[in-house]
Amino acid sequence: MSYLYKKLVTVCLLLSLSFSVLALEVGKPAPEFSLPNVATKTASSLSDYRGQVIYLDFWASWCPPCRTSFPLLEALYEKHHTAGFKIVAINMDEEPEAMERFLKLYPASFDILRDPEGEWADKYSVEAMPTSFIIDKKGVIRHIHSGFSKSDIDEIEKKVIELLAESL
Repeated sequence: MSYLYKKLVTVCLLLSLSFSVLALEVGKPAPEFSLPNVATKTASSLSDYRGQVIYLDFWASWCPPCRTSFPLLEALYEKHHTAGFKIVAINMDEEPEAMERFLKLYPASFDILRDPEGEWADKYSVEAMPTSFIIDKKGVIRHIHSGFSKSDIDEIEKKVIELLAESL
């Protein structure tokens, strides 16, 4: 084996190990983030929501399933927010005007954060829109969901209710 080949194999092995360490999995702590909150114009962090069940949703205005999810998520939020359920929707649009147009059509009373460069989408290994993470009261990822259809909301609500019932 040539020196160059051995070096290339070593680099590939190290890269594959580092990517597997970075990959998010159910049962692992959710990565801490700090992003601008559209409503408050201040930074919001994952730790701000500690002690609550969080539905962390990465979305964009150009995403057809997001148009389906937003009204259903709004209803879910209205139904359970007083029990300690939070929805944190991270918008991926580069242009804020696109997000604003979307929110006029699909209003949301839950928190909307912005990640136009996709920094946190990368750290959360988001590959499809929308991608969501249900995070328990201790900050642990308990469910990962890609895409969205109307029938998904029942299973999401079931998981949320289960996690709300857990003690901190």
